[in-house]
Amino acid sequence: MEATAIRVGGTDWVERWRKLVLDRENTAAHGHSDPNYWDRRAATYARSTGNRVDQFLAVVQPFVSHRKTLIDVGAGAGRHAVPLAEKLEWVTAVEPSEGMRAHLPALPNLTVVASAWEDAEVAPADLVICCHVLYGVAEVVPFVEKLERSARERVFIMLREGPVPHPANVLRDRIAPSPLPPITQFSDLFMLLLQLGIAADVTFVRYPVVNRYRSLDEAVADCKPLFGDGWEEPRTRRLLEEMLVRDGDELVYDGGVTVSGIAHWQPRAT
Repeated sequence: MEATAIRVGGTDWVERWRKLVLDRENTAAHGHSDPNYWDRRAATYARSTGNRVDQFLAVVQPFVSHRKTLIDVGAGAGRHAVPLAEKLEWVTAVEPSEGMRAHLPALPNLTVVASAWEDAEVAPADLVICCHVLYGVAEVVPFVEKLERSARERVFIMLREGPVPHPANVLRDRIAPSPLPPITQFSDLFMLLLQLGIAADVTFVRYPVVNRYRSLDEAVADCKPLFGDGWEEPRTRRLLEEMLVRDGDELVYDGGVTVSGIAHWQPRAT
């Protein structure tokens, strides 16, 4: 089926998705273009998310067994791949960032593939998961179609609904002459899936987001790449410092409660 053959509510959601991604990428204040960004942020990210209660695993759990295999697309530091490896026959973690891969432990039933999903060559698995990856993927249809082709039983995609709960995002909107164009979110994904003929089951989860830094310099290193041309020393550093709260040996930014949606479905017959 052609992706644009069926419009939902009179909107071409595939084109809308592409426009959201490209509009954000082409904004002067947009950062995150550094290919090594996630390499540098890996330790901070792993520390900030390590103690978070993960409700995504509870959604996947009914489909898990020791006889099944799974692919984690954009596995990051192993937040999902590692605990799932304890419950599955085999897990393949696809992760392009060297810094993130460095946090993945060596497990007897975990294969790590150093690649972006679009270029990855992996054998199909029973389950395929993809969490918080799609935000910047302009050509989302072939990405999702590859997820489907790679899953024998179930595909899971999780995306945030709402603004980015990161201090750089809040600070940038506070000082920029105009806010960034909106980022893609779960509601956009859900409508896009409907346009593709995928009526996914949906579960919403809520969880607190807290960013933790060992020093102000680490916080600056985490936030500055996301500003593009908008970072101004020393003003922006001072404003960032005012947003952080001391918690023991760390500086903390409380991003509040975030809502994410999880779409999951049985792959369509090909």
